[in-house]
Amino acid sequence: MTREQWQRKQRRERERQRREQEKAHREHIRQLRKESYEAARGPLDLPFLVLVLVLTAIGLVMLFSASFPSAYYINNDPTHYFVRQGIFAVGGLVAMAVIGKINYQRFRGVAKLALYGSIVLLVLVIIPGNPLSITRNNATRWLGVGDLFTFQPSELAKLGVVLYFSDDISRKKDKMQTFRQGILPYVVILGVIALLMMLEPHLSGTVLILGVGAVLMLVGGIPWKWVGGVLALAAIGAYLVLGVMGYGHSRLSMWMDPWQDARNEGYQMVQSYLAIGSGGLLGVGLGKSRQKYLYLPEEHNDFIFAVVCEELGLVGATLIMMLFAALILRGYWIALNARDRFGSLLVVGITTLIALQTILNIAVVTGTVPATGISLPFFSYGGTALMIQLAEMGVVLSVSRQMKAPPS
Repeated sequence: MTREQWQRKQRRERERQRREQEKAHREHIRQLRKESYEAARGPLDLPFLVLVLVLTAIGLVMLFSASFPSAYYINNDPTHYFVRQGIFAVGGLVAMAVIGKINYQRFRGVAKLALYGSIVLLVLVIIPGNPLSITRNNATRWLGVGDLFTFQPSELAKLGVVLYFSDDISRKKDKMQTFRQGILPYVVILGVIALLMMLEPHLSGTVLILGVGAVLMLVGGIPWKWVGGVLALAAIGAYLVLGVMGYGHSRLSMWMDPWQDARNEGYQMVQSYLAIGSGGLLGVGLGKSRQKYLYLPEEHNDFIFAVVCEELGLVGATLIMMLFAALILRGYWIALNARDRFGSLLVVGITTLIALQTILNIAVVTGTVPATGISLPFFSYGGTALMIQLAEMGVVLSVSRQMKAPPS
């Protein structure tokens, strides 16, 4: 065989191998699309859906009960808050239904946009003199146009962190064991967002984002030896915020003994205790709360659970907490059975957000931790927050449609 013949033979062999590789690649893509299509048509998790619908319905009822006195006093319309929340609830349920039918792998494409977009919005909030910034209760946390439309960028930041961390961590696998890949980039992102939110200031939102970020890093596989360092940094940050900067000092003192200034700074906690204590075992009855008649501040927002305790009593409040617990446990069960690492991390992040927010809100209302200004998911007034929460539930349902098949 001459050299020229040998070269032609080699070229033919390389061409044959290339065609085989292209054919195998096309077959692989076709199979992935087929699996993705079939998975997207799978049944959604019915228990999780029912729990979301039940909590949303109860939340709307309790919001109307808690808000109609202040709505009538401020807006001359007892249904003002209820109607607005209802409109956003319907929009959120539609978003949940639509998102639940989308293949969750497509959310990878919007992860960076959600994160970077939320950071830009957080910067816009704190720009001095920005006409779109809205200040309430000495905190500038909202963007909007008067009372027509308001939006809290921190809500988008929570979702952005979950999407970006889930996407990025799911691609790294063993690289999460290194400091450069598994710790540094995420600490920088969390640090930037936390700084922007503390400038508002927004302590509760900062705690939530740092908490969910830390959980995703742990689930993603960072070494346990770094956990102590992360906790130490968090403790130093808390000391700087609460001690050196002085933010929250009065909240800490009022948390320890609100009765020392029951007419001023301790007023809200004292009224919350009175509402909870008045409820007793079975409550005073739905719609019959007395503290909501302009005694308890934020009765339809951060402190709505106090009205729940007053009207439904210990039994009713316990049942609602059990519903939240069931939702959270079901969310983690879906994460354990997710088809891939990305889906599992997504559900862990979203479920952790709901869990932390619920636990912190109830802890604040009952005086277990100092007041942080955190709302109760599905219950507290806030249209954009409710829509985003229901959209997040849609993401969980999307993952549930693609869960691993149970062993036969």
